[in-house]
Amino acid sequence: MISNKASKIVLNDFSSVPMRTFHLTWMAFFLCFFGWFGIAPLMPIIKEEFGLSKSQIGNIIIASVSITIFARILIGLLCDRIGPRKVYSGLLILGSIPVMLIGLSYDYTSFLICRLAIGVIGASFVITQFHTSMMFSPSIVGTANAVTAGWGNLGGGVTQAVMPYIFTGFLALGFSSAEAWRWAMVVPGVGLFIMGILYFLYTKDTPEGNLEDLKKQDPSFTLKKKQNQEKISVILKDYRVWVLALAYGGCFGLEITIDNIAALYFKEKFNLSLEAAGIIAASFGMMNIFARALGGMLSDKLNLTIGIKGRVYALAGCLVLEGVGILIFSGMNVLFWSVFTMIAFALFVKMSNGATYAVVPFINNKAVGLVAGIVGAGGNVGAVLMGFLFKSESISYSDAFMYIGCAVLFIGGLILSIQMKSNDASSSTPEPTLTVPLSSEKEAALV
Repeated sequence: MISNKASKIVLNDFSSVPMRTFHLTWMAFFLCFFGWFGIAPLMPIIKEEFGLSKSQIGNIIIASVSITIFARILIGLLCDRIGPRKVYSGLLILGSIPVMLIGLSYDYTSFLICRLAIGVIGASFVITQFHTSMMFSPSIVGTANAVTAGWGNLGGGVTQAVMPYIFTGFLALGFSSAEAWRWAMVVPGVGLFIMGILYFLYTKDTPEGNLEDLKKQDPSFTLKKKQNQEKISVILKDYRVWVLALAYGGCFGLEITIDNIAALYFKEKFNLSLEAAGIIAASFGMMNIFARALGGMLSDKLNLTIGIKGRVYALAGCLVLEGVGILIFSGMNVLFWSVFTMIAFALFVKMSNGATYAVVPFINNKAVGLVAGIVGAGGNVGAVLMGFLFKSESISYSDAFMYIGCAVLFIGGLILSIQMKSNDASSSTPEPTLTVPLSSEKEAALV
């Protein structure tokens, strides 16, 4: 068992291991989102330069989220085996490379390949949730997970507003449009690289220390391959994991789809400037300041009042309201009402995200990393499927949103089928696989 987990969030605490990790985790995730979708608000410029069709733009959207499906599952397994500190640091540093190098693209094909490679950093979400679950007790883990993920997802909104101005800044320095968007992407790439170094230096795997140090304290600790194989089999047979993956596809899948398409959608539908479209698109992502955390807080509150089933009710309710909001948005043709309804359903998209991962740590407390990876991958599967809707030449963007709204409503009802087991009580401690058996004397010394 991992002791010394934080039982509350103290935002001005940067010295304790849990809170220092809390802050560095959401900052790292923020930069990952900034780099992942930094190119999205610049797509009108790139579309013109490369002469991209609607179908090609759809392929680019699909590429940006598809590889993340596999990366998230792999990252979940790595977190269980070598710890989140090394995994996150490596992902940040390696992920910075394609972000900086996308500027070398010279046509549709090369751009598509770079966009595919950048999608790997989307796996950062799994580490964010895993590491936060490692640091906080069950009474607050839903809120902690939602806040770190929400503030990290905020990067997807900030980049929509900021990248057009970074692009404009390079124009002011005398670069052409074709040069400016390329240099603009170097900025988030450098940020990711620096954060990778900081994450390695200033975080720890657990509140007690790093995995390698704890192994030195107890040399008998090993990860047995057979046990892990049996554990994977149990997780894959648990229908609740797949229902949650479907739910996450309906909320987070939509979020990253809109991060990809919003600026282009508003610019072309309402004939806006690049900067204006970027700010409107940013308003969707900016809801992450509080909305995802609100979903986690609602889940924690219902858990305290009516038990573990309350977490299921919180998720189902958020998804149903999200679906209704999307359906209303799909019929809007006036700019003001289109923006208003987008922000309204964005609230429930983010809350659904937070409510989903407030359930995840309680599905199987011996494999939080793997469960988080599968559910996270479900989000990207949802984004890929939505990408095919937006790619179709025969389906308008408005019709695509209508279909998505109907699907989300269905998923919201399906969530109610989730049955939490008797040992999934709010008092149980969700322990990731990264547990180190210490002797009673060592446990006492650490406390």
